[in-house]
Amino acid sequence: MYALLKKLFDLLVASLMLAILSPVLAGIVVAIRLTSRGPAIFRQERAGQNGRPFTFYKFRTMRRGADPFGPSPKSGDDPRLTKIGGFLRESSFDELPQLVNILRGDMSLVGPRPLYVAQVAEWDERQRKRLLVKPGLTGLAPVCGRGELRREEKLELDVKYVEQVSLGLDARILLATFVRVFARQGIYEKRYSRAECTRRRTRANREE
Repeated sequence: MYALLKKLFDLLVASLMLAILSPVLAGIVVAIRLTSRGPAIFRQERAGQNGRPFTFYKFRTMRRGADPFGPSPKSGDDPRLTKIGGFLRESSFDELPQLVNILRGDMSLVGPRPLYVAQVAEWDERQRKRLLVKPGLTGLAPVCGRGELRREEKLELDVKYVEQVSLGLDARILLATFVRVFARQGIYEKRYSRAECTRRRTRANREE
């Protein structure tokens, strides 16, 4: 019953949002094309439910030629960002094309955020439990810290979501998402994974 209700809710909300926001989406497309070279929509393969790859959509916020697998920007001053890229990220408008992913059945409104297919090989058995459900437009990790969390902390929250999944939890996550979006909290990555911290300390010691 939960899966059926969630699917119907996803389709209803995604359809309504696309219809209501269509003028905004069209305006963003025009603004991106006028202020930077390249397509307005960024496409990338991500890991979906049960690890199945799917094409993930976002509004492009990085300049043409930027490494799509490089580290995430740490602030709106990152030179890789386009003129409106910082605004799109800080407002979360860059995520709106994922409403199409929801209509296609690749994603849900709530679930673990979709990560790179290559990252799946790095996870342990517990962390792979996040693949048991569809990835989401928002999730427990984004509302509990987003960029302020380490990668390992995000994965643990993803697993907790899968273990505690319910309509009530989804509703609380959606409400918290609106609060964080309007407050523009935790947009940029501030903390690294433990592996990245180790590499940075090693590099610093070598330079000394």
